[in-house]
Amino acid sequence: MKKKIAEAKRRRWLARKARTRTSLERSERVVLTVYRSSKHTYAQLVENTTGKTLCAVSTRDRAVAGEGSTGTVDAARKVGEAIARIAKEKSIDEVVFNRNGFLFHGRVKAVADGAREAGLQF
Repeated sequence: MKKKIAEAKRRRWLARKARTRTSLERSERVVLTVYRSSKHTYAQLVENTTGKTLCAVSTRDRAVAGEGSTGTVDAARKVGEAIARIAKEKSIDEVVFNRNGFLFHGRVKAVADGAREAGLQF
């Protein structure tokens, strides 16, 4: 049963999220999932078959974001680089990028670019 969602913006976001999820379910690779709020950016690696989270990084960690603002493109790029470093330690080279319904620009794109620069392939 579908739940009626009053807010049009949230309804469109959930529709984009569902469309991207269907293409990710066909893949056997580890999934790099990104979430962004107004203040922070989060990234995690999820094993696709079991649904277990292998590792997670966010701008809430001062070691990752530094002393600057956490809601910027530069902070998101650092999150991408950090998640790629952890993935390399766990010997994960190829992932599938899940933008989680967010449009691929700004901070979401910065996470992807940072992860690619650090050596992840997707």
